Amino acid sequence: MTKPPSSLALPLQTKPRKTGRTSIIDYGPDNMGWTGEHGVADLLSCAGNYIDFAKIYAFNSLLIPPQSLKKIITLYNNADVVCYSGGILFEYAHCKNDVAGMLKYLNELGFRAMELSENYISLSTEERNRYFDLCKKSGISVIYEFGRKNPETEISLEELESLIKAVLDQGIEHIILEESEITMTAKKNPNVLKELAKKEWFKEIFVEADPFRFPQNHLGLFEDFGTQVNLANVAPGQALRLEDYRQGIGRAVDYTIFKQFGI
Repeated sequence: MTKPPSSLALPLQTKPRKTGRTSIIDYGPDNMGWTGEHGVADLLSCAGNYIDFAKIYAFNSLLIPPQSLKKIITLYNNADVVCYSGGILFEYAHCKNDVAGMLKYLNELGFRAMELSENYISLSTEERNRYFDLCKKSGISVIYEFGRKNPETEISLEELESLIKAVLDQGIEHIILEESEITMTAKKNPNVLKELAKKEWFKEIFVEADPFRFPQNHLGLFEDFGTQVNLANVAPGQALRLEDYRQGIGRAVDYTIFKQFGI
């Protein structure tokens, strides 16, 4: 196998990565990154080492023909990328009172994980835990997303910490912070974000970036949380460039990779 000289090796992590993880949002064939079966295959052949999770956008699990979606999910699974359905689909199934039917369908498609969110709905602790148990029994692992799409106040660290600890206690290992919550808090009380990064459990958290504000928003999150922050909602076409920025490569980060040489 052809490899670059060891002297030129970059400090890249191998999977499963503990920090600096990237979760993309697969919109389907879209100007944010053309996916579909062949697009995903091309994406993974070039950037698969830097993608840890892939969320199938919103209702695309219902809109994309099942035969195509199965192939896409298989590609991600085979590349050691956790492919999961978006939380909006769960919220719709909750409103339709058929989460069990949704889980059966996700299993048939080949999903091994799903996002459980409360962007629009609100669950009691008992309801949330019951859904966690239902997912586990169906063989689907849960990625929990905290936050509203239209928050009215900034994040309360006390409330967030209490909820996250309760979710972690339920065996849910991956938690995402909704981008709208981060944006609201950055405007209202940016000191909260600084305190958030100090929490021991923060290393388990994914922070949602805004793919429509790439790279400015992502670089701002690096400033708030460090270059090894776990980022979610990264568009497929941004995944490789994001890894460049983590490594200090690119004009947007002023090629900080050269600082090690005193340049």
